[in-house]
Amino acid sequence: MTIRKSLDGQAIALMLVLCMVWGLQQVVLKATAADIAPVFQIGLRSGVAAVLVGLMMAMRGERMRLSDGTWRPGVVVGLLFGFEFLLVGEGLRHTSASHMVVFLYTAPIFAALGLHWKLPAERLGVVQWLGIALAFAGLAVAFFGRSQSASPAPGNVLWGDFLGLVAGVAWGATTVVVRSTRLASAPATQTLLYQLVGAFVLLIAASVVTGQTRLNATPQVWASLVFHSVVVSFASFLVWFWLLRQYLASRLGVFSFLTPLFGIVFGAWWLSEPIEASFLLGAVPVMLGIVLVSGGAWITAAIARKRGALPQ
Repeated sequence: MTIRKSLDGQAIALMLVLCMVWGLQQVVLKATAADIAPVFQIGLRSGVAAVLVGLMMAMRGERMRLSDGTWRPGVVVGLLFGFEFLLVGEGLRHTSASHMVVFLYTAPIFAALGLHWKLPAERLGVVQWLGIALAFAGLAVAFFGRSQSASPAPGNVLWGDFLGLVAGVAWGATTVVVRSTRLASAPATQTLLYQLVGAFVLLIAASVVTGQTRLNATPQVWASLVFHSVVVSFASFLVWFWLLRQYLASRLGVFSFLTPLFGIVFGAWWLSEPIEASFLLGAVPVMLGIVLVSGGAWITAAIARKRGALPQ
């Protein structure tokens, strides 16, 4: 049995880079949306990344084993993954990248709720329930606390925010399916390939049906496609899976709040997106809630150890 380590300098540095990359991806999609529709770009990146994962599996001698019972949940996670990014692509047409990244990264909240219901070992503790309550309170403020003059079309922004939140639910459902089916013991590359192929098929089909296949092949678009295909959908996920095999997941999960934080900063810096006070007021408890849910077991254990060390 592999003993997973506590965080060291290498893990912290890699998590910071990963959170920066994941926070930047929605911003880059928004920045190139005039030349390539986000839904079409995500579909293309998923196809390229699927080819890269397939080539790596072939080099390692790994094979897709459809007879091991993983293909059914594999199809489900592929469809959920594709649906998640269909919502992201559509949502970015209406809302800002900084809004999208915050609402998308509520996924750990919904994953925790689903796993609490599905797996006895994943029951939520008091700290995690507190995190969920904080997150939902923050969502209410972020959704309904903005003034009507905060944007030229507040109704459209609200619709885009809602699509981002539903995308977070879809991502959380994907995690529940992976953790509660045969995919839990499948190689990470096989699970990732199911997701990428599902996203490619669904998003390319959606792009064709909705007429979003335009492509103005500027240098920025090519750079974006390389960034999303190679860095985000291929390399970052492989590094993440490697970290999960080496380090304690609860420690890694505490970094989750950094991704929406980076997304807000990058959106304001690169796209000059306004940061409404009401949205920021809601985003803070959402990010704090993510920390409490993702690292709840670790936080509870740390508090217990500290209490045990105090003189009675």
